Amino acid sequence: MTALIIDDEIQIRRLLRMALETKGYRVREAENGTRGLQEAVFHKPDVILLDLGLPDMDGVDVLKRLREWSTTPVLILSVRDQENVKVAALEAGADDYVTKPFGTAELLARLKAIQRRKSAQDEPEIIIGSLTIDLMHHTATLDDKPFKLTPTEFALLKLLARNAGKIVTQKHILREVWPGTNADAGHSLRVHVNHLRSKLGAEIEIKNEPGIGYRLVGES
Repeated sequence: MTALIIDDEIQIRRLLRMALETKGYRVREAENGTRGLQEAVFHKPDVILLDLGLPDMDGVDVLKRLREWSTTPVLILSVRDQENVKVAALEAGADDYVTKPFGTAELLARLKAIQRRKSAQDEPEIIIGSLTIDLMHHTATLDDKPFKLTPTEFALLKLLARNAGKIVTQKHILREVWPGTNADAGHSLRVHVNHLRSKLGAEIEIKNEPGIGYRLVGES
């Protein structure tokens, strides 16, 4: 696996290189957005770690240009912790967002999660811990026992499960599960999330990321 680090801070790049190489990654580096885009084109990395505060262009602009031609998983690394910044990055196509300073264990776990999602996109079912979602038959089981879901609950659970470990913005959820509706659907979303939580129990957790969206968490 090849990882591309796009960050202007040499200390951060060194830290990330050491952490990634211990997990068997080949690592390439870029100190600005222009060089990062060139590296992405010519070396086709398996995952990209992207800083937002680059010297030549904003990281979100780099991400938008990447998404014109690439579906490579992108993990944002940034000191910016504002909700609107996170939402903008996620809506532009980021797979996850980690705020600096960060722990290497969390970082590696997030990388593993987004790469696992990428490899599982074409699978006929999603398995997260004791939860199994059958995408062909629109059914779900928990601890090998089927449980009832309304069509809307299934659509919501499928979307969150396909992005397990990743923040899915409220805007994206409303667009995918309630297409063509207005902002009032936000209340319906909260109600459906609470219904899902009661059905999933303690092992599979739907976390609220205030002002941003939701993240489904569970062992997979």
